[in-house]
Amino acid sequence: MALPLSRERVGREWKLYLFVLPSLVLVLTFSYFPAASAVYHGFFDWQGGDSKQWVGWDNFKRALGDPVLRDSFKTVALLMVFNLFKMIPSILIAVMIHRLKSDRWQYLYRVLLVIPMIVPSLVTLFIWKLFFDPNLGVLNQVLDATGFKSLLVSLDHVFGWEVFHEQIPIGWLSQPELVLPALFIWGFPWIGAVGVLIFLAGLQSIGQEIYEAAELDGVGPFKKFLYIELPLILTQVRLSLVLLVIGTLQGYGLQLLLLGDSGGPGARGMVPGLWMYNRAFIAGEFGYACAIGMLLFLFILALTYVNHRYVRVEK
Repeated sequence: MALPLSRERVGREWKLYLFVLPSLVLVLTFSYFPAASAVYHGFFDWQGGDSKQWVGWDNFKRALGDPVLRDSFKTVALLMVFNLFKMIPSILIAVMIHRLKSDRWQYLYRVLLVIPMIVPSLVTLFIWKLFFDPNLGVLNQVLDATGFKSLLVSLDHVFGWEVFHEQIPIGWLSQPELVLPALFIWGFPWIGAVGVLIFLAGLQSIGQEIYEAAELDGVGPFKKFLYIELPLILTQVRLSLVLLVIGTLQGYGLQLLLLGDSGGPGARGMVPGLWMYNRAFIAGEFGYACAIGMLLFLFILALTYVNHRYVRVEK
């Protein structure tokens, strides 16, 4: 239990607080000051220079009525729902590694998971952009080699999508109807190294006696997962859920690199962060972009509060 600060204690130990001062200055300068600046400039018609004009709540009113911003929230909601399903492979891989009897093999698989994290994320995004290329991309080549493209063409004829054609390469990033499916496919097989390590940390806290008791009762592998492992890592699942919500709502680097600052054809890949970037660095409306950032912050804060308040994990 932390002891309360008192004037006598601070006077006696004040030199120790000097070690905290450099970190505190850096956090205030590079984290809190930019955030405070965004709040301040959200009330101005500001184009990034020295001159600015007070407009009050006009930027926020404009953002609330912005159809592009409204549609971008619909897009990010779909991405968030699909990202929930992307958590499943990470949980399953963590369980499989945890059940390995050999500590050496467990260590090896953990190392193999961490190695891709060394590769810069920008390089990974460029690889995926090439992956979706209609002429040179691996995805279209796999579909052609497996005959799956013929199945897609047949389904297109049945449902009248007018998207897949026999002699035309599939333009995953150039056809409005395929932008969201391409964003869904991104990251396949959807094994996040950080997520797996978080789930592994929770699984390793499960006592061996619980498994021994389950085996004596004749509990099979699936029921072990359903009634033992999954309930006991719900705290880690909840943490991953918070990080997923924040990352999905804030992120726009994927869409910017794959689709450009306009969100691709028909702006089908536009998300709030990308629209904020577009308004700031393409349109030069930095004040309006700050207002969008503030609304996005409030939205993330509200979702985080709902998760903290209502998504409970029974101990």
